Amino acid sequence: MNKQGGKAYGMLKSQQDDKLNSINEMYLTDSKYADVEDLQSKLESFKHKYMEFDLNDQGEIDIMGLKRMLEKLGVAKTHLELKKMMSEVVGDKESRDTISYTDFLNMMLGKRNAILRLILMYEEKAKEQEPKNTGPPPPKTFADLP
Repeated sequence: MNKQGGKAYGMLKSQQDDKLNSINEMYLTDSKYADVEDLQSKLESFKHKYMEFDLNDQGEIDIMGLKRMLEKLGVAKTHLELKKMMSEVVGDKESRDTISYTDFLNMMLGKRNAILRLILMYEEKAKEQEPKNTGPPPPKTFADLP
């Protein structure tokens, strides 16, 4: 019996982080992406977003990870819509059921407007605009009632 589950999970995440960092380095040195504004921070945020939805920790987002991502964003999709999004991101020439990190970066940094990219960018914009209310809520009056 392995009683080091948390430690093993941490090591797995660390290895995945190192692997994704090496891919990020390739994008930082690629002249094709030299004109992208604030590339370093964008790659870092894309890495965290990707790792959050890599459910099986294999370095790829499968259809269930994509489903969970969209449900968390409040955009539930059918299985066929998820398949279509996958083929859009991966490319129609390949029939894979997973999104690799390079596919994800190509989608997010590329010129094509994939549906998934638009959804993720909308989520980022919504986070920036939402003011955080602190403290107790304001008192209600009868005029506030519908």
